[in-house]
Amino acid sequence: MRIVFAGTPDLAVPSLRALSRAGHEIAAVVTRPNARSGRGKQLVSSPVARAAEEMGIAVLKPEHPRDPGFADQLARLSPRACAVVAYGGLLPQSLLDLVPDGWINLHFSLLPAWRGAAPVQRALMAGDTQTGVTTFRIVKKLDAGPLYRSVRVPIGPDETAGELLDRLSVIGADVLVETFADITAGLEPVEQDDDGVSIAAKVSVDDARIDWRQPAARIVNLVRGTNPAPGAWSVLSGRHFKVLRVAPAGDTGAGTALLPGELRATNKHLWVGCGDGAVELIQVRDFGKKSMSGADWARGARPTPGIRFEAADHE
Repeated sequence: MRIVFAGTPDLAVPSLRALSRAGHEIAAVVTRPNARSGRGKQLVSSPVARAAEEMGIAVLKPEHPRDPGFADQLARLSPRACAVVAYGGLLPQSLLDLVPDGWINLHFSLLPAWRGAAPVQRALMAGDTQTGVTTFRIVKKLDAGPLYRSVRVPIGPDETAGELLDRLSVIGADVLVETFADITAGLEPVEQDDDGVSIAAKVSVDDARIDWRQPAARIVNLVRGTNPAPGAWSVLSGRHFKVLRVAPAGDTGAGTALLPGELRATNKHLWVGCGDGAVELIQVRDFGKKSMSGADWARGARPTPGIRFEAADHE
């Protein structure tokens, strides 16, 4: 099938490569414009653009999918269908109507659950124990189009959003290939059921601030769901302090008499009080420093007894 592929980050690359290996003709790749990155803030192309260039595929970088010139380019390419994996731009109806078999999106949830920009992050933050990948035909309403395929995937108890997304991107690539085989065979998608709809809004920096009055399980889920970005955080002695991995203290007795946000360090552990005991800080990054274990940070910083993370604005 002659298709156009739309995607931007690393997690879209497995799908691009899988579709090419499956024998589809990738007429072009559509990706977001070059963005500034790194300490020098140099303009760099997206991971999908770099992969496409290695594969000898033409790359289009419209400032916005609504650009009239982009619609003309797409019409000249004459794809039968378009594949979309984390492209990052909203497609106008005029573009949707240009492609005979539609724009086919790979989404990282079991739709209709977690429609929106951050399905994996929100699933982890909510404490879900399973998720999945779904392919569907894009319509104007957000992630509400008819479904082709879905695969259920269990979530590991310690898995972070970044780790789960990496795993789903590989599983999803195979599902996308199978979906295009379905389309080639003339199979039609099935309308979504509106029961069970949940919305996965983009996770902001404010969303990632830790409220230490919350139960340990909720704090663990917040940290997992915001790793690697935007990263769970708190404020200690006026400094921005990232919390990258935590674990519940359980029945160790480590949280005895600790107030929410209060730190206690031993030679091998760093504990913080929370709403129902304590959590252990496994991996942290203090402002201006590299990532390290909580115990290593405590040995260097020597937190004074009774020191606490500052209360969030909503506390």
